[in-house]
Amino acid sequence: MRDEFRHVYRTELTPVSFLTRSAYVFPQKVAVVHGTRRYTYAELEERVRRLASALRAARLQKHDRVAFLCPNIPAMLEAHFGVPAAGGVLVAINTRLASDEIAYILKHSGSRFLFVDAELEGLVKPVDLTGVRVVRVDDTGAVGDPYEDFLATGSPDPLESWLEDEDETLSINYTSGTTGRPKGVMYSHRGAWINAVGEVLEAHMSFDTKYLWTLPMFHCNGWCFTWGVTAVAGTHVCLRKVEPSRIWELIDTEGVTHYNGAPTVHIGVVNDARAHTLVRPVTVCVAGAPPSPTLLGRLKELGFRPVHVYGLTETYGPHTVCAWHAEWDALPLEEQARLAARQGQGYALFDLVRVVDASMTDVPKDGETLGEVIMRGNNAAKGYFEQHGATAEAFRGGWFHSGDLAVWHPDGYVELRDRKKDIIISGGENISTIEVEQAVAKHPAVLECAVVAVPDEKWGERPKAFVTLKPDMTATEGELIEFCRRHIAHFKCPAAVEFGNLPKTSTGKVQKFVLREKEWRGKEKRIN
Repeated sequence: MRDEFRHVYRTELTPVSFLTRSAYVFPQKVAVVHGTRRYTYAELEERVRRLASALRAARLQKHDRVAFLCPNIPAMLEAHFGVPAAGGVLVAINTRLASDEIAYILKHSGSRFLFVDAELEGLVKPVDLTGVRVVRVDDTGAVGDPYEDFLATGSPDPLESWLEDEDETLSINYTSGTTGRPKGVMYSHRGAWINAVGEVLEAHMSFDTKYLWTLPMFHCNGWCFTWGVTAVAGTHVCLRKVEPSRIWELIDTEGVTHYNGAPTVHIGVVNDARAHTLVRPVTVCVAGAPPSPTLLGRLKELGFRPVHVYGLTETYGPHTVCAWHAEWDALPLEEQARLAARQGQGYALFDLVRVVDASMTDVPKDGETLGEVIMRGNNAAKGYFEQHGATAEAFRGGWFHSGDLAVWHPDGYVELRDRKKDIIISGGENISTIEVEQAVAKHPAVLECAVVAVPDEKWGERPKAFVTLKPDMTATEGELIEFCRRHIAHFKCPAAVEFGNLPKTSTGKVQKFVLREKEWRGKEKRIN
């Protein structure tokens, strides 16, 4: 096709178009459920139009950043369409950050607007908000709620799009920042559109989807499910707080078909007192940390359909999926769970991942040789906002360098072994904390666990397990160590076990750096 006809035959990709289409074709379909509130697709589109119109009336300029500090409520969902429809860039902020971290993100992103949930308003009280227009969100859906009053100032009529290029920035998502100040990962309209469609394919979503918002919308824009569910005119079931008993209640009363989360979310669900065998399957994507075969097996026993995916903020969330093979159905459940615990390969819409050595040469597909996982494709981020050096380093050689260590199996699937900073080197031997964690998790009394390196005078460092036990169950340190010795090599087994709750991020990732810092305080060890 000749270049002069390029724009005749195509439009710029943007996930905003998903709402336009669903509201046009299915105006009376229920789009959003939030407690007793229900919004149809026609109503959702009107609210989004009013948000976009009100932002422009408040003098938003193209590519101005608009920050939202809200839980998984309708306003947060509306922001994913209203902000880009207005021509702005969405900055969804982690609701569990401290005030100084929020202040940094607001300043670094240059956000001109901040919408903050009433329950989180205290977090921004100490922040200098000079030059930032603040709108409180009471989450009532009624007149008198400052957010609703803001919407009322906007028009329900469609706005002329300011989008000129699908590669323009749609959102900036800040990384967790556990090793320093967080970096702002830039998503494009095109990348978000493609990733959203990728989620539809891999999570098997359809018109009948009822998606429960257990995964924070601020995290990689909800892995782009904010847009993906809308693309198929599914129903968004909002949830202010993740509580396993409430999840079971909504599965039963609202007919939930899908939800996503880190392993810790699913661990809470399968161990809740209300847990029961499902009358119909519920598809659950598992990511954020490698799930244990024990967890995947328990999910399947209850009738869930676990889909193991893996990715990072820099890949719009999930990039790989452990796609199921029909022949695996004939295998014992334990073997099925072991295969499903691998990270797999790239989504159908993304490039295949590679595992490489320091020179970016592919490692052997032997299931043993360690290398770094690198990715590229239509879902690779544009880079880090105002951090060109960090962008060049992370995306060197035309690939995104994940920092995750993995092996490459003969069937082409990859399996994570550790983050570079988490690998334990004991007496010259590499020990994967994930392998040790999976061994500990097999014990029937263990709810969840994390393993880190601790100092050892003879070996340099040894594994230590931090364990949370299931309610009303007991296990001793010696019992768990002996249990591990029956499943993995003795040198890999924990040298010590500590019981208690694990420190976590808001998305359910265990903060291993907190555990390491405690163990290595005053010792000569670089803390990553």
